[in-house]
Amino acid sequence: MKWLRGLVHREKGSAPLRGVPAIRRQKNYLAMSGYAYEYFYEGMRDEASRREHVFTVSGDRKTWFPVQVLVPDASVTQWEAAHGRVLADNERYAIAKMALFEAFDTRESPAEMNAAVEVSAEQVEELLGRLGFE
Repeated sequence: MKWLRGLVHREKGSAPLRGVPAIRRQKNYLAMSGYAYEYFYEGMRDEASRREHVFTVSGDRKTWFPVQVLVPDASVTQWEAAHGRVLADNERYAIAKMALFEAFDTRESPAEMNAAVEVSAEQVEELLGRLGFE
């Protein structure tokens, strides 16, 4: 079934996901919107000017769909320049996961989660600040 997951989340011409978890773990998040989301982390891919993190999400336990969290390199580079250090891969993943949670909280329904989540430079600063990263 692992090969099937790769097909589901691979768009025509895009690179395969890397950082795919060895064991796929379902996680839950109770959003401020009132929905209880379930999600899986599927992996990431680096594109020309951004990193794409792919999650499989459900807001009703019946319908599952991929959600892309796009973290532009420029947003990360701006934070790195301001703080004088390079972010590790796990810190970049933390940005994506926190941005996903923010989307769960602010989007009114699971149907709105079909649109990709794009992280701005301001969000990178705010999300990492919330996590206490310097």
